[in-house]
Amino acid sequence: MERPQAYQFRCTLTFGDIYAQIIVWLLVIFVSLAAGLALMGANNPIFALVVVGMIFVLSLPFLLFAFITTLLNHIALDPAPNQEQPS
Repeated sequence: MERPQAYQFRCTLTFGDIYAQIIVWLLVIFVSLAAGLALMGANNPIFALVVVGMIFVLSLPFLLFAFITTLLNHIALDPAPNQEQPS
């Protein structure tokens, strides 16, 4: 009876693969904080906090989707080299 094929799990993700995603997320954070500060000066702090929260809540699923799909695209299953075992 033949033994099942063994595989090696490799992740080829590098920092350069997610660098642009991190830059976009930082821009989202800074735009959100700028919007919050601008609305804070309009004598409506509750509205400012709601806007900042909405920006984070609405952008988080897109960020997670981008990170997860990038990670899944860099997972590799390579056949393991054959190693003969003594009987």
